[in-house]
Amino acid sequence: MSAVHASAVAAAPSPVRALLREEGEVWLFVLRTLLAFFLTGWIAMRLSLPQPSTAMLTAIIVANRQSGMVLAKSFYRALGTLAGALAAFAIVAAFPQQRELFLLALALWIGLCAGGATLYRNFTAYAFVLGGYTAAIIAIPVINDPPAVFDSATARISEVLLGLLVSGAISDTVFPSRLRNVLRKTARGQFAHFLDFVRASTGGAIPRAAMERAHLRFVRDAVALEDLRSSVVFEDAEARARSAHLRLFNQRFMAASTSFQSVHHLINRLMRAGHDRAAQILIDLYAPLAEALATPHEAGAPAATLLPRLTQARAAMDHRAARCLDTLDDPQDRRDVATGVSLLERFADELHAYVSSAADLQAPRLGGGAPESVRFARSNDLAGAALATLRTTLVMLALGAFWIASAWPLGASAMLIATIFAGLFATMPDAGRATGVVMVGYAVGMAAAFACVFFVLTAMDGYVLMVAGIVPFLLPGLVLMAGGRYASYGLGYTMGFVYILAVRNPMAFDPVHFLNDAVAQLAGLSAAAIAFVFIPSTIGTGWLRRRQLARLRAQVALAAQAPLRGLRHRFESVNRDLFGQIVAQTEPGSDASRSLLAWALSVHETGRAAIELRRALDENTHASLRTGIDAALAALARFYQHPDADGYARVRAQFADVIGEAEAQPSAHALLDHLYLIRLALLDRESALAPYMPPERAAPASAESPHAS
Repeated sequence: MSAVHASAVAAAPSPVRALLREEGEVWLFVLRTLLAFFLTGWIAMRLSLPQPSTAMLTAIIVANRQSGMVLAKSFYRALGTLAGALAAFAIVAAFPQQRELFLLALALWIGLCAGGATLYRNFTAYAFVLGGYTAAIIAIPVINDPPAVFDSATARISEVLLGLLVSGAISDTVFPSRLRNVLRKTARGQFAHFLDFVRASTGGAIPRAAMERAHLRFVRDAVALEDLRSSVVFEDAEARARSAHLRLFNQRFMAASTSFQSVHHLINRLMRAGHDRAAQILIDLYAPLAEALATPHEAGAPAATLLPRLTQARAAMDHRAARCLDTLDDPQDRRDVATGVSLLERFADELHAYVSSAADLQAPRLGGGAPESVRFARSNDLAGAALATLRTTLVMLALGAFWIASAWPLGASAMLIATIFAGLFATMPDAGRATGVVMVGYAVGMAAAFACVFFVLTAMDGYVLMVAGIVPFLLPGLVLMAGGRYASYGLGYTMGFVYILAVRNPMAFDPVHFLNDAVAQLAGLSAAAIAFVFIPSTIGTGWLRRRQLARLRAQVALAAQAPLRGLRHRFESVNRDLFGQIVAQTEPGSDASRSLLAWALSVHETGRAAIELRRALDENTHASLRTGIDAALAALARFYQHPDADGYARVRAQFADVIGEAEAQPSAHALLDHLYLIRLALLDRESALAPYMPPERAAPASAESPHAS
């Protein structure tokens, strides 16, 4: 029967197979989560932990379809739990009998944790959320009994770590869905797509719109690969061993893609300026690279087979370049071609290094010594973090003040729920709406829990029957959580159901307490939602996009003035991380999106050229040129930080002057290549700099050459 079913599935059309595969993954996720949930509860009861429900809720919170994600989430939850426990100790010790100061200190800590969550990506942010939440669940119950803080902390840490250990073990052993497979597919896809794009660009000129789309794809590929790498290291020993190589692979991809874009920007500009001969020579020089890549290199093919072909292509390029330069009589064409040759050589070297990294990753065993140490730097906005800190602190203070004034018995429950969601949704673009959606699911989940507790579990006896009574109510939430447009409702439903179910040993059936607790939890959720209305998240706002765009432009200042050690890797990764953040918050195809893409391309090209110029200046000591180049770079940095027409005129004039000085020194040709690239970028009327340029006058095309003043 199974063989017949397998053959039927294999014979089914690919959309049907994809649907069946997706459904299978959903139900495997549900199975693993249910197994982790109930096994955690059983062990917690056997160990007589005070609140088995905390351990069981932990199993739900860290649930994910990929085992690597579960392990990564568990690791950071453990860190957050331990940090929160230490904070709870400190707060209780500092204010054991001052209730107002106690709540003030706790609110500040939770607010700082929410602000910290906005500064980090992936599950590092989750550790901050848990740091605030854990401090609350340890400290608030002992507000009237400070000496009990140690027992409270021990119990909470034990319950959370039990949930993490069981969830990690189940996700890694029961029909695991390996994140490493996703990582490998992503890395192979990045490699194949980039080489295909390079090979398909043999014709030379690429429309700017196509280049912008390619840049967007390159950015997403780089950020996605880093995000996956940072989680896979928790799942797989081999992935940990290859983590440094994968980082280097990604950095070399970013460097090669930037140089690739610069090559085609140069060709496009030369063609628009009427320098067709120089542009055609560069296109012909580019051809050997395309020929070297004209072999199948789709997923699974060894990258090492491309390395000798790329080496031969580089030699052919050098031979053609020397021959072409000898045939040029026009000094301007010679300068344009020499600049293009330098850029093509840089791209060829970086492409070879990128393919070499791919070959190292594909090798069965890692050879040689440790790879070059690089890291993917991130860009964060402190103003947004400060706002999240303020919002969460005010929510906690308001709830704490109400609790004190009203002597509400379940005020602690409201504060705990507000702590979770005020921090959890601080990183979302439309946090108010997200909180509202989750609150709907949460309310339905609590209603389901009421029916489960008082109409089903009261008739059950023993753990097995308790499982049988809970599963039908928990199942819908887990299915919705597995993915799709209703995942937020599923998260709210599942958390509401499990949190208020409050499995204990023995179970307590108190409908009055249940309803009061439900009101308190909805009040806490409502407080978090209201806070997002009055102090909305900056994520997705025009204000934050303007700040991020200003930080993106400021990367040119970083390239022009920061210490050179590690600068190229930092520049490439910060640009992509920042650009990815802005793209995620911008409507595709909108004016804001097009403006962003234009600025991103200008920043990438100009900043990288500035770094290479500074490196060449250090390697070829030209004391007479250093002052002029430093002044031109300083003017470039000021313009990109605060762009205006006057600043543009100044930086354009200064680069014209320093180019004139460099042309008078025959030994400064390496500097001239980078100076010309920056100059050509400044003259590009299709770039983001066009609004700051003087009106175009009727003039011969040569007026747009780097020689123009």
